[in-house]
Amino acid sequence: MLKLDRPDMSRASRADVRNPVLALPAAEKLACLSPDVRHELRGLLLDLRNDAQTRADDCWRRHKAPMAVYWKGIAVYAGHIARVLR
Repeated sequence: MLKLDRPDMSRASRADVRNPVLALPAAEKLACLSPDVRHELRGLLLDLRNDAQTRADDCWRRHKAPMAVYWKGIAVYAGHIARVLR
């Protein structure tokens, strides 16, 4: 049986399952940055996420599935890291 942090919380509801970046030691370092730096970095990561998502969509339309997956992965991780910086 899977041990949960809180008995009333399903595994899918846990933050570290929904955002695997939270389980990395570097996530704590990101949380320790000053609010101004976190705000700037978050903005850059959201821009990166949007650009990568646009490229992924374009690659998918042009039937370039391997590149679409590559760009989609970048978009997802940039988004996960940006959420850590909230």
